[in-house]
Amino acid sequence: MQEAIILCEGKLGEPTGKTARGLVRYSRKYRIAGVIDSTRAGLDAGEVVDGTKRDIPVFASLEEAVSSLESIPEVLIIGVATIGGRLPVEFRESIKNALRGGMDVVAGLHEFLSEDPEFSNIAANNGSSILDIRREPPLEKLHGFRNLASSMDAIRIPVLGTDSACGKRTTAIELTESLNGMGIKTIFVATGQTGLLQGARYGVPLDSIQGDYMVGELENAIYQAYIDEEPDVIVIEGQGSFTHPAYVCGTRAIISASKPSAMILQHAPGRKYRNYNPSLKIPLPDLEEEISLLEEFTKSQVIALGISHEDLKPEEVEKINHSLEQQFGIPAVDIYLEGADRLAKTLISHFPHLVAHLG
Repeated sequence: MQEAIILCEGKLGEPTGKTARGLVRYSRKYRIAGVIDSTRAGLDAGEVVDGTKRDIPVFASLEEAVSSLESIPEVLIIGVATIGGRLPVEFRESIKNALRGGMDVVAGLHEFLSEDPEFSNIAANNGSSILDIRREPPLEKLHGFRNLASSMDAIRIPVLGTDSACGKRTTAIELTESLNGMGIKTIFVATGQTGLLQGARYGVPLDSIQGDYMVGELENAIYQAYIDEEPDVIVIEGQGSFTHPAYVCGTRAIISASKPSAMILQHAPGRKYRNYNPSLKIPLPDLEEEISLLEEFTKSQVIALGISHEDLKPEEVEKINHSLEQQFGIPAVDIYLEGADRLAKTLISHFPHLVAHLG
């Protein structure tokens, strides 16, 4: 496992810093040695992102990190997911210094750092590499739609959402862990750069795939997981929202590729507006309408709500969850406050044949 440091200047703990947040919470591919964000320097990154101490220090600069750590990290990871996927200009100096120091750089942006002449020249002169994980495969390797979900007997559960950056991936990963812990073989399929950076064995950076191949590429990843692993359940990471005006394509492709056996819907009740350009003030959708639209479109069922406690106190979350459960008759679960076991048990109750696999 390579040692890495995350560049997240000014964004740690914010929605734009979701790649850093995800890696601080969960990483099977890299050992996270620290995070760079001068506005949070001196704090523990875990405490910043979710209040849990993880002994991952936040540094004011790359230079401070290198001088403070026992060894120089092998990799610098770009820890932001910006609107439009562009590199913040204030990140450039740190990236150049990392490459000069022999570190490799890994990015999940739409702006490919390996195509930046300045970065590529520095990398070549210092034996460093630049990996853009959001790069689309060559045309000849892309897959079209083949209706493969119809041939899978594994249960397919996408964790969709009412907004972007609201906890879909984390809920999906925790649900996968919980089901596996109960003896039900479950595989997680990533659909974004953070899930792939965290070490997902299967998945695609969905929003980097051209439209004609989005569904086919994800369907192929799901099918490969099914063939290789023979799982009982496949949990698919959601993207955007079915009704998000800027991020609608991901959900639509995920639904078509997975043909959901059932769905979990992630929701951030403390938000007033969609996660996008704040000046637009796009309101969150009505939750009941979102559920109805998804169920009508998929001919499947939302069996549980995943809840993000963003901007809410624990007692507020408990009250809201109880209200939602009364309104919709399904569990409302904040995995950070109670874990994912209740979501797993809900899934099992809807698919009773899974009981035979319980450990």
